[in-house]
Amino acid sequence: MVAAPLSVHICGTESEVLKNRVFINYCVFAQKFVTLLIVAMLPLGSISAQNLPLSSSLWPDLSALSPRPIPRSLSSIINSTIARDLDLKHKRDSSSRAIDLTGSGATVVEVKAVTAVKDSHAKSFGWRSALEQAFSFLMIEHGFRIAKEPTTRKELAGPFFADYVESVKGLGGWADGDELYVNYVGHPMEGAVSGFIEVQNDPRGSKMQFGHEGYWKNRLRAMAFTTVYSTQFEIGPISEASIGNVGRDRRKDLPNGGQGFVDLVITPTVGTGWLIAEDIVDRYVIEKLEAKTSNRFLQMMVRGLNPTRSFSNMLRGKVPWHRDTRGGVWRPSPKIAAIQ
Repeated sequence: MVAAPLSVHICGTESEVLKNRVFINYCVFAQKFVTLLIVAMLPLGSISAQNLPLSSSLWPDLSALSPRPIPRSLSSIINSTIARDLDLKHKRDSSSRAIDLTGSGATVVEVKAVTAVKDSHAKSFGWRSALEQAFSFLMIEHGFRIAKEPTTRKELAGPFFADYVESVKGLGGWADGDELYVNYVGHPMEGAVSGFIEVQNDPRGSKMQFGHEGYWKNRLRAMAFTTVYSTQFEIGPISEASIGNVGRDRRKDLPNGGQGFVDLVITPTVGTGWLIAEDIVDRYVIEKLEAKTSNRFLQMMVRGLNPTRSFSNMLRGKVPWHRDTRGGVWRPSPKIAAIQ
């Protein structure tokens, strides 16, 4: 009477083990496949591979302009559309000096300013685009909360304003019951992303690098922007308090009903520190690594060492590896010319 259930249990256990082995085999196969794919893609990033028709269709540059020229041979410049356009432009302009593309000492350099175009909005902060990007980021965060947290979905029902007010009243103390990595890693990254939203919509601040004049004052403005965003995310009209009613639960095992001051303080302060750290890494590590290789795929991967900047780039419709301070990876600058 005991042997039958025991045998069923053993069979069930063997079946589960078999399923686990199959799953593990699939994982190992996927890991090997991704590794081989990356190894196969690395040569496509080299400059020599860019001349191949296949690689030119596989690696179009998604970033708009690239102020950093890619070195080219003289013959390729003469035959390029860029050189022809520049030659025609200078022939039409009688005040411009003719460009000699045939001299023995011709070199490729960057033309700082082809034409002087005055932009009346060049020095104004892009409030509309900044708010649109911040709202997109907010919707992504709340969408993730609703999809991941059953307690958040449960609290969506009920009176909105009454539950919201009750949740805000629950704010108090320091801890909120979240894990250590959520409070001291996740929220600082949230603060860095919102800080980069402010930076990339500031025409002057987006061109600044760590150590430039006015850098600290500019990043303090990013911190102020992050403070407003973080406060809205925690207790604002479209916040954890209004969507999911964080802070309304008065259980003894949940510190402060899940609504403490830790996120309101850590997100803007440590988040700004994270942003500054990425600025330092970008200038003193990423740029140096980029200069040591001509492989564009590797250059693109190295720029991934700025994860929160990469995410904020995508919020404005740019590729993750975009930089306002220098050119793109896959397309050379159109503002180049060959001069004596």
